[in-house]
This record gives sequence, structure tokens and C-alpha cells, in this order.
Amino acid sequence: MFCLEQVDARDSPFDRSSSAAMNTLIVVICTLVAVATASTECGPLQRLKVKQQWSVGFGTANHRIDIGTALWRSIFHQAPQAIDQLFKRVEGHDLYSGKFQAHSMRVLGGLNMVISVMDDDTLLHSILEHLRDQHKDRAIPRNYFKVFKAALMKVMPYSIGRCFDKEAWSSCFDVITDTLGDY
Repeated sequence: MFCLEQVDARDSPFDRSSSAAMNTLIVVICTLVAVATASTECGPLQRLKVKQQWSVGFGTANHRIDIGTALWRSIFHQAPQAIDQLFKRVEGHDLYSGKFQAHSMRVLGGLNMVISVMDDDTLLHSILEHLRDQHKDRAIPRNYFKVFKAALMKVMPYSIGRCFDKEAWSSCFDVITDTLGDY
């Protein structure tokens, strides 16, 4: 039970100047918290959120295949020319073929590896540089990294649910695509 007695402000141990200072401090702290949580950078908190959400969203076994199928369906919806341009060798015209499913799992395995080391900058950049060289050797046009990101940003909220942090994913995925497309 709470005691709700009326207190006379004149009996307060705080004078008006310390009360004003306390109010100012509270406003400053609230502003800092708001800025920190609304940040669009891929900082340590955002990286950990993406890692945790990826582990939930990527799941295991058949769920991974379903995520891959949904992701590629979205990619090919945005860029149908990519099927013949880039994915003919792996039967991109048939998302359910064994060759394409294997390709999808390789791509998602690479993404899984990148996301799993997001909190280790040295290792992250080593992996991204290796993947960048692979994409450069295959002459993957840079605009497809934006297409991939857009597809991922459509698919992952359905897999993760209401906890999906769009800003964290967007900013951290930019770290990935900025390096991969830097050739």
C-alpha cells in the first residue's frame, strides 16, 4: 500500500535551484538515451541484435531452405534479368532444383558466417574482403547488393516477427554491402 499524503513544497529538503538542475539532468539523460537508441549506425548493440535475430530468423534445417526460397523469390521479383545473367549455371529458373537449393545454402552459409563474426571487426573485414574478391571475379554488378538487401529486409521480418529491428539490420547490412561492392 502506498502512502499518499500531501507534502508542502516548503518542507522539501531540495531548494528550487537543485530541482531545476535535476530536471535539466533528467532531460539530458533522456535525450542521450533517445539518441543512442535511434542511432542508425551499426554499433556494438546493433551488431549483437542482428546476430541474435539472425539466429532466430535463419533457424535450422528446412526453415533455412524456406528462408532461402523466399529470399531468392524476392530477388528475382525485383531483378528477373538476374536469373539468366547470373544464375543460369545453378538453374536459377527453378528455385526448387537441387542445384539452386545448394547454391542458396552456400550464399546463406556465407551470410551466416559474416553475421556470426559481426562483433569481431578484424575477422569480419577479412571474410568480407574474401567474399568481395569472389563477387568481383564473377563480375556481379554492384546494384545486386542493394537488391539482395531489399529482399532480406522484406523476408526477415516475417521470420523474426515483431522483434525485427529494421534500423539495426539496415545499418549493419550496409557494412556488409559497402565492402562487398567496393570494387
